[in-house]
Amino acid sequence: MDAADQDQGNQDPRDAIEQVARSAELMRSQLHRVIVGQEEVIEQMLICLFAGGHALVVGVPGLAKTLLIRSIARALELDFSRIQFTPDLMPSDMTGTEVIDEDRASGTRSLRFVRGPVFANIVLADEINRTPPKTQAALLEAMQERQVTAGGERHPLPSPFFVLATQNPIEQEGTYPLPEAQLDRFMLNIEVGYPKEDEELQVVQQTTSDQQADIDPILDGADVTAIQHLVRQVPIADHVAAYAVRLARSTRIRDNENPPRIVSDYVGWGAGPRASQFLVLAAKAYAILHGARHVTPEHIRAIAPPVLRHRILLNFNAEADGIKPDDVITTLLEEIPVDPVDPQTARHLDEVVQ
Repeated sequence: MDAADQDQGNQDPRDAIEQVARSAELMRSQLHRVIVGQEEVIEQMLICLFAGGHALVVGVPGLAKTLLIRSIARALELDFSRIQFTPDLMPSDMTGTEVIDEDRASGTRSLRFVRGPVFANIVLADEINRTPPKTQAALLEAMQERQVTAGGERHPLPSPFFVLATQNPIEQEGTYPLPEAQLDRFMLNIEVGYPKEDEELQVVQQTTSDQQADIDPILDGADVTAIQHLVRQVPIADHVAAYAVRLARSTRIRDNENPPRIVSDYVGWGAGPRASQFLVLAAKAYAILHGARHVTPEHIRAIAPPVLRHRILLNFNAEADGIKPDDVITTLLEEIPVDPVDPQTARHLDEVVQ
């Protein structure tokens, strides 16, 4: 895909959406040269990337999380950097540091900024919960501001900039769990599960042979940036946006006079306004990945679990009864209604892409 094709002044947005859907399908086929299964995980990572967000990837060791992320970078011709978070990792080890340069001829000295591994298009923050809060905060600041400040000087991060932070859900000794305010800055919480038996057999056969599959690049950085702009132009009807807001607000107790039963029983703290924003933005990316020209309630429902699961703080009753955030989300998707849309609006959305 040529980045120029994504220029909205040169190409009909409807054609651009169809081209993005084709490119996404080509990317999936390339990734499956080295990744077995994990269809949903791949799709959610692409959604997060094309929506311009960051993702938290949760899964036990050995599920090819690093391989998948590195493979996405290769399929997109983007710079990739892996940072292994450890208890002794300092913020400057990640962001970079200033060093003294000396001119031997004149004897003068000057400071020079040496960029750290965070200066890449796709950054794998491996086991982010194993590093102290100071280093976590430095990464979260870079994610939010898209820049690093050193010695009073700002250094912009490359564009696109995409952080995938991994966590191991089963081993919590010696870790520093991310506070809820920092978790909220991740657009999606992507859960990576065990492969099916036939998929695991294929993984074993594929990784114990001498044959190594290669990945051909499909898109580049300019293409991804153009797609991110295109995502924001995907139209969404007022009743669909209202459904996203109502879904996010239904998780709260504090400002909800009549919360759903499962929320009042098991939720201590619900999703904030950023959840409503990310529901809409991620649904827009989901729509164009599937060739849709506007967002529907089904798109909101499909993306709701990874958007909401890390924003719902459960209480002790939930822990005692074995209730998980996904159980709450599933119940809310069944109970929260979608406002009906009049036929004229439906026809308009089918025909128009702004």
